[in-house]
Amino acid sequence: MCGIVGILGQQDVSSQLVATLRRLEYRGYDSAGIATVQHGALDRRRAQGKLTNLEALLSTSPLEGRAGIGHTRWATHGAPSERNAHPHMTERVSVVHNGIIENYRELRAEFTALGCKFTSDTDTEVIVHLVSYQLDQGMAPIEAVAHALKRLRGAFALGMLFKGEDNLMIAARRGSPLAIGHNAGEMYFGSDAIALAPYTDTITYLEDGDWAVLTRSSIEIFNEDGVKVERKSQKSNISAQHIEKGNHRHYMSKEIAEQPEVISRTLANYVDLNAGRVRLERLPANLDTITRITISACGTAHYAGQVAKYWFEQYARLPVEIDVASEFRYREVPLEKNGLALFISQSGETADTLACLRYCKQQGQRIAAVVNVPSSTIARESDDILPTYAGPEIGVASTKAFTCQLAVLAALAIGAGRARGVIDADRERELIVALAELPRHISTHIQQSGSAYEKIGSNLASARDVLYLGRGITYPIAMEGALKLKEISYIHAEGYAAGELKHGPIALIDKNVPVIILAPDDNLYDKTVSNLQEVAARGGRIILISDAPANRVGCEPEAVISLPKVHPFTSPVMYAVPMQLIAYHTAVAIGTDVDQPRNLAKSVTVE
Repeated sequence: MCGIVGILGQQDVSSQLVATLRRLEYRGYDSAGIATVQHGALDRRRAQGKLTNLEALLSTSPLEGRAGIGHTRWATHGAPSERNAHPHMTERVSVVHNGIIENYRELRAEFTALGCKFTSDTDTEVIVHLVSYQLDQGMAPIEAVAHALKRLRGAFALGMLFKGEDNLMIAARRGSPLAIGHNAGEMYFGSDAIALAPYTDTITYLEDGDWAVLTRSSIEIFNEDGVKVERKSQKSNISAQHIEKGNHRHYMSKEIAEQPEVISRTLANYVDLNAGRVRLERLPANLDTITRITISACGTAHYAGQVAKYWFEQYARLPVEIDVASEFRYREVPLEKNGLALFISQSGETADTLACLRYCKQQGQRIAAVVNVPSSTIARESDDILPTYAGPEIGVASTKAFTCQLAVLAALAIGAGRARGVIDADRERELIVALAELPRHISTHIQQSGSAYEKIGSNLASARDVLYLGRGITYPIAMEGALKLKEISYIHAEGYAAGELKHGPIALIDKNVPVIILAPDDNLYDKTVSNLQEVAARGGRIILISDAPANRVGCEPEAVISLPKVHPFTSPVMYAVPMQLIAYHTAVAIGTDVDQPRNLAKSVTVE
């Protein structure tokens, strides 16, 4: 979703603004722009498309000024175009905005009646006229913003510059995240700490409803009631190195390759590998008394929750209800006492997931969150924070964040089983050993199988439809594989439970339809192979992913990916990697924008 930045610097900031926006490209965008205070007046440059277009414009039409704001836009109101690109401005104020102003229609009608001329189709432009109106009434910028914020409804993060104010920025958040960066003689704001990493490691996160008045030497923060408050600063562990591609062609490739390291790092925080025990002190305290787990998440995180449902029910005998957050939040779900509500989010800012969390908290549930950003809103509003340690994930299609979520959820399931007496010490040790072996198996597979995936990707590039089949705990991984392919290659793909093949999807199979079959050598292997035979009998193009010998399937698949033999408990994590590699190499073969696929945003902070 849109990214916003602001800099009060010591020198001209236009090039810094563009470089900072580049570190927010992973969020997804369709246009970009910057504005500065230049010789006391406001000026801006905007361009549709990628940041290279904005850079080209700035090379022919430079923008001076030591105070500036910038924006990467993901269209909500109004099509992608230069006229709808941010910053929006009048002579007196310039604004960048991430989020949605829900009452923009009534505000637009109000200011149109007052004679204001609107030059875009966006909801954001009403903020510009609202603040300008207050300034025209004789208010100073701080007072004008305070009045304007009270008129706005919706979720947003805002940054503002003012005519004649070379040493002032105002930033505000309601729903959407916003971080303030401190440095000697300089001040910054950004949608996340990644954007600010090269300039400062001292970050203050605004809380919901906060707004901040920034100068080069000071920060004043007010809550939604206008009362001055203190928010602690903290050191960010994000460095500029974390957001570089290194020797990889794409961030997605880099992040796939990082999985052995980050899974190891994550597991080390939740399990004692030497003792073969889960670190129960890192987990929610009431695992032995909870009666039900309610899981809510979006997209890939939802599939992590689907896998966790199998784990919790099998290894802890805990009933689990799971739904996508965008549906759960409107169902008015009855929740029983002594329940644990579990939320999974890479960013920790997902709007629908956050709404579900607040509903569950009102229903008296204990709240636990699996997040990659411990300082995020979801983390701060939870009773128990279960961080993943994936590091910044730049590629829009989640890879390492997903497998780290699975690692945390696996440890949580083992811990629940141990706390409830469902598994004994020997079984716990067996499962911990299986988790400990995962990084080695994943590393070996990634290193040894690149050419096989390149060939599969080349063959899939011409497909119009692809089916993914999984059974049992690999069913959610089949759905995740289909999602990955859709996200970055734009090929239509669907994931199905293999046992449902005869209940509809088999009608789609012919010689032109590739069918990717996940077949771990477990107690369901023979049933999965019977489904494979049904595909083969109808001429389907079979791509088999299995740790069993290929000659056991009784036919000749188009391609076979042989995986290391792993414990059935950890097979979802292992089988997630081929899903990522197939999607990646197919997208590369097609030539799509792998890291920033069309229409998608990394962090969805509005409904």
